[in-house]
Amino acid sequence: MEVLFCGDSNMIDGLLISVLSLINNVTQPLNVHVLTMSLETPEKSYKAMPEDFIEFLDSVVGERNGGRVKLYDITELYEQEPPASNVSTRFTPYCMLRLFADRLDLPDRILYLDTDVICNGDFSQFYDQDMTDCEVAGVLDYYGRWFFRRNIFKMDYLNSGVLMLNMEQIRKTGLFEKSREMCRTKKMFMPDQSAINKLAQNKKICERKYNDQRKQHDDTVFRHFTTSFRFFPWIHTVCVKPWDIERMHSVLGCHKYDELLNEYRVLRHRYNNRQEITK
Repeated sequence: MEVLFCGDSNMIDGLLISVLSLINNVTQPLNVHVLTMSLETPEKSYKAMPEDFIEFLDSVVGERNGGRVKLYDITELYEQEPPASNVSTRFTPYCMLRLFADRLDLPDRILYLDTDVICNGDFSQFYDQDMTDCEVAGVLDYYGRWFFRRNIFKMDYLNSGVLMLNMEQIRKTGLFEKSREMCRTKKMFMPDQSAINKLAQNKKICERKYNDQRKQHDDTVFRHFTTSFRFFPWIHTVCVKPWDIERMHSVLGCHKYDELLNEYRVLRHRYNNRQEITK
């Protein structure tokens, strides 16, 4: 199985948790592809995902699952086609890195995951689904489905945090190339997600359980810890990520993943110690 992530050095914790959750739920070797870059903006300095962490994660995946973890620094590709109209939005430039996947030698079938997604079960049916003539497959965005759609009579706005990608078809239709151009020339809310939804010629809508964005269900396969709205005692947003374990308990009341998070803490400590030794 082939899985794609994107992120900078701040995403170490999310990547570790997500990958651990995957190898706990698959028997096939898992090949993890991580896109990263270094970036300086007037507002912030971003550092690429550390190579020594990828080496550490590769050893964990290799020992536990027989798979591999590979890092791709695509700083130069990004600089050639920066999403100029959206670099100052509230959304990190790193969410747009997946739009460069067609420029890399990646497998034709690959699962994209955000680093705040936890796997909670067997996802082989989602991974192995028929993708003939289909560029992307995913789940409707919990909130966006009501507001963004090409056809007012049909909900078709996908959340891009969990996507099956048919790279052969994406290259054929130029979906990612066109999406990069749209992000370069047009300012958008959730730019990469909006571009993919608007420009995809054929996308497949899958069951909610493959990207549960609001809460845990008995059949949840992928739990996506996105920002959500709460209406009591007043309207407000809630954003809790899996690595913020105290708030997972106190705010979300979620103990479902405690065993996974304990495993994460052990490995994070091991990586930190390894860094200290090599200094």
